[in-house]
Amino acid sequence: MTYRSRTWTPPSVQQAIETAQRMGFESSCIPEVGRLLHVLATSVRGGIIGEIGAGCGVGAAWIASGLAADTRFVTVEADGERAAAAASLFRDHPNVRVIHGDWHDILPYGPFDLLFVDASPAKRDEPETLVQALKPGGLVVLDDLTPEEDWPPAWHGRPDPVREFWLDDARVSATEMLTTPRTAAILATRID
Repeated sequence: MTYRSRTWTPPSVQQAIETAQRMGFESSCIPEVGRLLHVLATSVRGGIIGEIGAGCGVGAAWIASGLAADTRFVTVEADGERAAAAASLFRDHPNVRVIHGDWHDILPYGPFDLLFVDASPAKRDEPETLVQALKPGGLVVLDDLTPEEDWPPAWHGRPDPVREFWLDDARVSATEMLTTPRTAAILATRID
């Protein structure tokens, strides 16, 4: 069976995908994660959602397509050309803000009810900062993980710092889920 929820793509997402293709940007949010973000965004009412690593706006478009009118969304992108493309996509959305800058530039807009971390440096290097960027009860989504059973032989037996932090830290309740047979994401809620 083909279900609407597995095939539906908002027009803004399609526009962002086309922009990314024109710009040769190949690291956009995959549809499976995008649909998850859309569902999670619909649950935030009167709060703030953040995204680290806007790219050309594909993940941001999935989030924005689920935004309530009283919810604010801010996304940051380090590359100026991609940030401009994403900003153009959301120029008519008063509750969406695109920032061109370092991922840390988003932190003053928090604490966040929902934070999508798509940029590797933030995921890998500063998990403590990400926990502090969440409201108590706030949820972080970290995608683009390779399931451990698909690791190359050189990685076997080595620790994964991202998983070690998020799946072991007592300040969060976390789970890892497959987004496709070859990709995974971690969802973690701040509980302290």
